Amino acid sequence: MKLQAFILRTVGVRVLSAAAILLAILQILDLLEVTTDILDRGLGVGGVAYYAALRFPRLIEQVAPLSVLAGGLFAFAQLARENAVTTLRAVGVSAYRLVWMAAPIAVAVMLVQALATEVVAPRTDPALDAWWRATTPASKKVVSDPKPFRVGADTVIAKAAQADGRSLEGVTIYRRDSQGALSSRIEAPSAAYRNGAWELHRPTIVRFSGDEALTSSAAQMAWGSLLKPMDVQTLLSPTQAPSGTSARRALSGGGAERPQSYYAVRLQRAFSGPVGILVMLLLTAPVALANFRTREGVVLTAGGLGAGLAFMVMDGMLGALGESAALSAALAAWTAPAVFAALAGFVLLKMEG
Repeated sequence: MKLQAFILRTVGVRVLSAAAILLAILQILDLLEVTTDILDRGLGVGGVAYYAALRFPRLIEQVAPLSVLAGGLFAFAQLARENAVTTLRAVGVSAYRLVWMAAPIAVAVMLVQALATEVVAPRTDPALDAWWRATTPASKKVVSDPKPFRVGADTVIAKAAQADGRSLEGVTIYRRDSQGALSSRIEAPSAAYRNGAWELHRPTIVRFSGDEALTSSAAQMAWGSLLKPMDVQTLLSPTQAPSGTSARRALSGGGAERPQSYYAVRLQRAFSGPVGILVMLLLTAPVALANFRTREGVVLTAGGLGAGLAFMVMDGMLGALGESAALSAALAAWTAPAVFAALAGFVLLKMEG
């Protein structure tokens, strides 16, 4: 039990230190771009702090894998230099058990990243967008053009009226029949989401039948769709990325503006992304067995760092290929973690054996 606590403390402190340093660097770089603009709007230091707080979940998403990579390298290198690993192996503790004892730190980082990406960020991103638009000076405000997107089989053109995504303005809905021909067009000045459903206000309905177009109107009309206010926030935001939940809704008939392959990869990466943090820990494990009295320690440390960065590059490239439908979603999301986990396992097995 004391050994487990020692390993957890050694690895955990360095992972947290690496995360703090990386978060500070990214936060500073991010604020350098917007601080002047925030101060020019008269928002003061409070505005800077508010912006930093709302951006924080996205920064956690970025630094989580790198913090495990850097923290693991430093921790295992220290254990190797102090001959702690040699002592542990002498009493029967294998390298595999050493990685197993450090794994809870990676699992904790996985949970924090998943919480930030899938729960917190989908709420802070709309708040940041709304705050940024509301504080933009009138002279710099740009009227956003209506945006097209898909809702199931319908094609919709609309723009948001409220930051919470519960209303739309200038709604036009194009519906097609089973053969793909345009069957009707619905135009409404606005739409509101109430009691779990959308309601179109003063819609005009044009139904196409052969060469005829039949026009009718109504005071109110229910719009049956799977579109949710959170989907509207993501679709009409220039910066928000879909979460795993919104990607799943897009695949099942919710709001979508990109190909199905894009959302399929996003859904897979909601699971493969956190697993990549465990892969980072595996890539650092061979350093624990290095001999720092020779060049082996430096070589393995540099190799672990290079392998971690190569993993991120390969993962990003395969993800882009999957989003463009050049690869299946499963291959795009899981190939890099599988390949680099196998590579780390092979190196560890060879050194341990």
